[in-house]
Amino acid sequence: MPSSRAASETRPCDDRTTDLIRWAAFSCCLVPLVLLWYGTSPAGTAGTALGLATVTGVCRMLLRRSERCAARLLDEDDAPQAHHRGRHQRTGTGSHRGGRHSGGNSPVG
Repeated sequence: MPSSRAASETRPCDDRTTDLIRWAAFSCCLVPLVLLWYGTSPAGTAGTALGLATVTGVCRMLLRRSERCAARLLDEDDAPQAHHRGRHQRTGTGSHRGGRHSGGNSPVG
C-alpha cells in the first residue's frame, strides 16, 4: 500500500480538490446549524442548506472536470508529436506557391 506522501506526490491537485470539497461539505452542515441556533426559521434554514449543497455539488463537478481536462492536456504534451511548421516556415521546392510568376524579373505585360 503506497504511503500518503507518495500518493500526494502523484496527484497533488486531487488532494487539494478533495480537501476543498470536504471543507465545503462541512460548511453545508455547519451553516444550517448556526442559522437554527440564531433563530432562523426551519424552512429558511432548509432552503439555505439546499442551496449550499447545490452550489457545492456543481463546484465539485466543475473541479473534477477541470482536473480531467488538465490531465488530458498533460498526457498530450508528453506524447511525441510531429514537428508542426507554422504558416511561414515552409521548406522545399514548393515553398512559393500561388500567384503569377513570369520568368525572371521582367514586368508582366
